Amino acid sequence: MKRVILMAMAAAMFCGCEKMVIDDQAEEIVEVEGPTKKFHFTIKGDFGSATFTRGYMHADGKEMTDLWVFDFMNGTCVQSLHQTNEDADWGVPEMSLAYGSHHVYFVASRGGDPSVDTSGKTISWGTVRDTFWKDYEVEVVSTSNGNRAVTLDRVVTKLKIMVDDVVPTGCASVNVTPDRWYYGLNYVTGAAVSSQKKEITVAVPESYAGTEGELIVSVFGLSGSDEWTTNVSFNAKDGSGNVLGSASIPGAPFKRNRSTEYHGSLFGSSGTLDVSINGDWDSPKTGTW
Repeated sequence: MKRVILMAMAAAMFCGCEKMVIDDQAEEIVEVEGPTKKFHFTIKGDFGSATFTRGYMHADGKEMTDLWVFDFMNGTCVQSLHQTNEDADWGVPEMSLAYGSHHVYFVASRGGDPSVDTSGKTISWGTVRDTFWKDYEVEVVSTSNGNRAVTLDRVVTKLKIMVDDVVPTGCASVNVTPDRWYYGLNYVTGAAVSSQKKEITVAVPESYAGTEGELIVSVFGLSGSDEWTTNVSFNAKDGSGNVLGSASIPGAPFKRNRSTEYHGSLFGSSGTLDVSINGDWDSPKTGTW
């Protein structure tokens, strides 16, 4: 059975219910006067068999680390909230909403090193991992039901590389470089932003040396709902940075909530490209390099 390498989680703490400051940029929270009504949000989502409940915010067996809630009225942020998985009220946010029309934006993620830019209305991650988003529209009046269930949708794609041949002794990492990869999300529109070309390094434990067909590397990126393509190159290196094998995938297709899966030889000769479809998340794209 193949074994999967998953990159380590990281989380950062931000302020909640006040203005957030990232890179010396901030958007002042606009205070709204008048009556309010308390809302208790129960968060659900596209999380396989799991749902978000108190103390349990998992997708594919991995716990989310951050939850952001942004309350907008007339296009302006009037309040915000950030939770981490260490908070006592983790996964069950409460807000007092002023009477009137609201767009409440939810973002849940387990990405590493998140950075919030309130001026640009974006969240970017140093390492992208599973992430979910929702624009929840609500009209608040005195008779509004304050208990609301909100279903979040996955906004990432995934590249899954399955190495078929024997892993040589000394292999320390697999390094993946897509020509175009998205590291950020506009939390108002849900669009993928912050396109970059950079090497993504995944460590290979020594226990993989000598194994055959067991090495799997997965990397996440933000994505829109329309399919897009990019070229991907990747290699394996030893601890001194020497390249042990390399391969490339031209025109790999990606789409939100879909895994793109390729397999082939990394340390020997490569096969021909052959893309087909089978089932996971949404149906993933699969192929060989």
